[in-house]
Amino acid sequence: MTLTICIPVYNFDVNELVNDLTRQIDNQNLEGVNIVLIDDASNQTYKSINSNLEEKVNRFIYLENNIGRSKIRNLFLNYSKSEYLLFLDCDGKIINENFLKIYIDFISKMSSDVIYGGRKVSENQPSSNYRLRWRFAVKRENLPLEVRLRSPYLDFQTNNFVVKKQVLEQVPFNENITQYGYEDLIFSRDLKHNKFKIQHIENPVLNNDVETNSDFLVKADHSALSLAQLLGNDDDLERVKNIRLAEAYLLLKKTGTAGIYSFFYYFTKSTITKILLSGNAPLKLLDLYKLGQLIGYMNKFQSNDRS
Repeated sequence: MTLTICIPVYNFDVNELVNDLTRQIDNQNLEGVNIVLIDDASNQTYKSINSNLEEKVNRFIYLENNIGRSKIRNLFLNYSKSEYLLFLDCDGKIINENFLKIYIDFISKMSSDVIYGGRKVSENQPSSNYRLRWRFAVKRENLPLEVRLRSPYLDFQTNNFVVKKQVLEQVPFNENITQYGYEDLIFSRDLKHNKFKIQHIENPVLNNDVETNSDFLVKADHSALSLAQLLGNDDDLERVKNIRLAEAYLLLKKTGTAGIYSFFYYFTKSTITKILLSGNAPLKLLDLYKLGQLIGYMNKFQSNDRS
C-alpha cells in the first residue's frame, strides 16, 4: 500500500506540520509514504518561510495564481502515483505520534474508499475577538466519533481524510465552487451518489489556526456566495437543495417571503454583524446572517440574468 500526503498551502507556515509527519515516516519506517505540497499562490513571506521544505518533501509545487480549495485538491492527482491520498489542511497540527500508522493500519484491514479521521480545537476558550470561529468549531465541526458514525456523509470534512486515488479520479471535487464553502459537503454527496462509502475513525488533527471574528465572518459571506452560485447552476441544484441553508432559502422563495426576509435583514444587518463580531452571539444568529447574504446574492444573480 502506498500513500501520498497532500497538503494545499496558502499563507501559512507548514514547517511544524511537515516536520511532524516526516518524523513519523522516518521513526516508524513507513515505506511507501511520501509528501506533496502545492502552494496556492501564497504571498512571498510564506513562500520564503516554507521554502526550506523543498528538500524535505517529494514535491513542492508553486502556483502563480490562486485556484481555490476544490481545484487544488484535484490537482494533486497529477503529482501522485500512490494508491491512497491523505489530505490535510495546512493549518492542522498532528497530536498523535501514531497518526499515520493508524490510517495505514485501517486501510490495510478495510481497503476503504474514503476515511475521515476527525478534528479538534483547543479546549481553552479564546478571547472574545477569536470566539466566533471557536464556538462554531466546538458546536458543529468537532464532533465525536459516535456522532459522526450516525451520519457519515453529512459529518464528513476535508481537513483530514484519506481517499483512494481511483475514487477521487472518478468523483473529483466540484470545481464550480470557487469561493470558500460547501466543497466538502458537495464532495461527500457525490461520493454517496456514486455509492462510495465514507468510514469514520478516531484519528483527529488539531486546528492550529486562530481566526478573528471578522475573518470568519468574511468566510461565512464567501460560503453564502458559493451556495448562491451552486443554486444558480442547474447541474448543481440537485446537489445542494437539501442543504439546510438552501432549504431555508427555497422555502422562503416558494412561499413568497424571501423579499420580506430581505427587507428586515436590510435594516438589522448592521446590528446582527455587530453582535457576531462581539464573539458572544448564538450560532443561530450566524445562520440568519448567512441566509440574508444568500438571498442578497440570489437577487443579484437573478437581476443580472434579467438585464
